[in-house]
Amino acid sequence: MNMINVFYEIIIIIIGCLFASFGISCLLLPNQLSSGGFSGIATILYYYFNIQMGTTILILNIPLFFWAFLKNGWKFTLKTVFATFLYSIFIDIFEVINIDLSDKLLASIYGGIFVGIGLALVFKTNTSTGGTDLIAHIAQNYTINMKMSSIIVIIDAIIVFSNVIALGNLEIGLYSSIAIFIIGKMIDVVFEGINFCKIIYIISDKYDEINNVLNLTLKKGATKIYGRGSYSNKEKIVIMCVTKRRDIEQIKTISKKIDSNSFIIVTDAREVYGLGFK
Repeated sequence: MNMINVFYEIIIIIIGCLFASFGISCLLLPNQLSSGGFSGIATILYYYFNIQMGTTILILNIPLFFWAFLKNGWKFTLKTVFATFLYSIFIDIFEVINIDLSDKLLASIYGGIFVGIGLALVFKTNTSTGGTDLIAHIAQNYTINMKMSSIIVIIDAIIVFSNVIALGNLEIGLYSSIAIFIIGKMIDVVFEGINFCKIIYIISDKYDEINNVLNLTLKKGATKIYGRGSYSNKEKIVIMCVTKRRDIEQIKTISKKIDSNSFIIVTDAREVYGLGFK
């Protein structure tokens, strides 16, 4: 990794930590809301013993750093220690900012947005801010079929339930659940993007006519896939076209106009790379 990439990752980590710590300290913590993880535990200690949240998070993460070193190596661990330290410091700094937002619903929504974006930016550099997301990183060594956001939500839900018991307020748990849900969704959005594409599969005996209209009239590229019907046992040509959502209805209309018996399947494409796409 050259120095430019190292500098880029450092900037992304700093920005991510700023976003996440702002959401925690200025939006969630003043309303007793939890984002789960070690911040959820730190929230309890903050309101019971007036211990600074960032300091608590940093101390709780120390054992995980050794675990991360054994499972993920020194590069990941070094970046994680750096990110966790920044995250903890920023949380304690932002605690002194007084934002008058007593509406718990708004706090949970916007707190979730800020924390989710911040964590996702840090994750983009293959780093962690400690706590739940560090556990999720390590857990992926054992649970490879689960998305990181799903692991985080499960662990955080358990900790939020503990917050409800400790603080004795069910309403706090419900609003915290909204924040955690939004955090998970924002992580997915940052990782996968918001400009989702669609894949449309068209099975028709008039595949050449449909394909020509896609190529010449709509200026859409397509791929012909050779297949065989399991019921008819006849060879079939399947046209596969990746396109924007706005074009789907037009393609369906044209396909049905050319062949009313055409069989059409539309599915999501989260990320598309190549000519005409990112």
